[in-house]
This record gives sequence, structure tokens and C-alpha cells, in this order.
Amino acid sequence: MVLGLLYTVVPLLWLLISSTKTQAALFSTFGLAFGGHFALWDNVVETFTYGHGEYGRWLLNTVLYVVVGAGGATILATLAGYGLARYNFRGKRVVFAVIIGAVAIPGTALAVPTFLLFSALGLTNTPFAVIIPSLVNPFGLYLIWTFATEAVPLELLEAARIDGAGELRIFRSVSLRLLMPGFVTVLLFSIVGSWNNYFLPLIMLSDPKWFPLTVGLNNWSAQASNDGGDAIYNLVITGSVVAVIPIVVIFLLLQRFWENGLAAGSVKQ
Repeated sequence: MVLGLLYTVVPLLWLLISSTKTQAALFSTFGLAFGGHFALWDNVVETFTYGHGEYGRWLLNTVLYVVVGAGGATILATLAGYGLARYNFRGKRVVFAVIIGAVAIPGTALAVPTFLLFSALGLTNTPFAVIIPSLVNPFGLYLIWTFATEAVPLELLEAARIDGAGELRIFRSVSLRLLMPGFVTVLLFSIVGSWNNYFLPLIMLSDPKWFPLTVGLNNWSAQASNDGGDAIYNLVITGSVVAVIPIVVIFLLLQRFWENGLAAGSVKQ
């Protein structure tokens, strides 16, 4: 546990400390020691103003991809997973096999075929090239499926039907409340995946105005290797710190929804 803690905390600590240094101090001081001048605020201001404020646009692009992509993927996974867990229909085993196969296929293996497909449709270099693939989340669907099997008792659904509730109202008023821990888990996974998505936007987008933070910061980092390019490692580090903050805030806000046993005692054994 101590080794895992060090592996997690030390890079984050280095990132936080380095964001307070100037460009020169990054290479003249020890990585885990503060420099002479506390330049955090200067770095933040320069990060948002450098390149005519392109960092702010990348941040808004990332928020767009997360809200639409991760939010849509979570909703679709919840609806599909709940339906597969609590309804019987012909071909259900085939669907199960397809989902398990989709979970086993890494996303990088599908990147090039997806690019060729979107290129043929004329959707490359648009936000749709990042959002549409993000809506498909086989792992989230499987997670909701397995969670709904245990969290939503069939007896509760039958009781709601006897009381005259329709399927949509049952899902909204009964099932969704019981599925909330699983829903939030899938939502967090989807948010983190969309926020840190790098390879797909890298091959789909060529116009910097549609870059997410991951691709944009990588471009900043690569500037130093270009002839005549500016070395702005202090801005890359500060931008990375700013990019981490929303994920931490979202996790803290959603953590309270991770509650288990909501249905305990609702069904008489």
C-alpha cells in the first residue's frame, strides 16, 4: 500500500511543485523543491493567454466532449444494461456474447477503422469524430448489466406493475434510484476516459481549434523540438495541473452517491 501511495502521490506532488516555478527554475532546482520565485499565478495567467487563449478553447472543447460523450455514453449504457438485466427477449445470449467481445477489444485496435469510416462520411476534423465513438461504452453497459441484476429485485418491479406504474415510470422512480451507485461509477469512468482521451482525437482532428486538452498540451510540449519553437514546459505543467482540478472536483461531488444496500429490506425473504 505504501509503494502504491508513493507511485501515485510523488508524480502529483512533483507536478504541483513544478507549476510554481519559472521556466528557468524547472531545470536549475531539484524537482521536489520549490524555486526561488513563486510563479504559480504568473504561470496560470500565461497559460490562459498564450497563443491567443487557445488553452481556454481546448478546455471548453474537453468539457464539450465530456458532457456530450461521457454523459451520453452513461445514459445509453444504463438504459441498455437495465433492459438486458431485467427483460427477456429473443437473441439475448447473442447480445451478451457481442458485448463481452466488444469489452475484450482494445480501443486502439478500432482507431484506424473508425478513422477510415468517419473519413468516408466526411466527419473527420469535427467534434462528431470524437463524440460519436465516445457514446459506445461496452464496459459501462456490462457493468450496469451485472449491477442491475443484483440491485433491482424483480419483486419490486412486479409490485410497481401491480400498482399500475408503466415501464418508463418504474425505471425513473424505482430502478434508477437503485442503480445510482452503478450509474455514478460508469459516469466517473466515462468522464475520466473522455477527459484523458488522447489517441482518438489525435488521429481524428487536425485543426487546433477542436483539440482537447490532451492533444493541445502535447503540441505545446513538442514545440521545443521544432526549429525556432518556444520551450514552454512551465505552461505545459501548469496546464496539466489545471486540467486535473475538474476531475478531482467531479469525483468529490459524486462520491456521496456511492451508496450500497438501498434495496435492503425492501423484499421479504
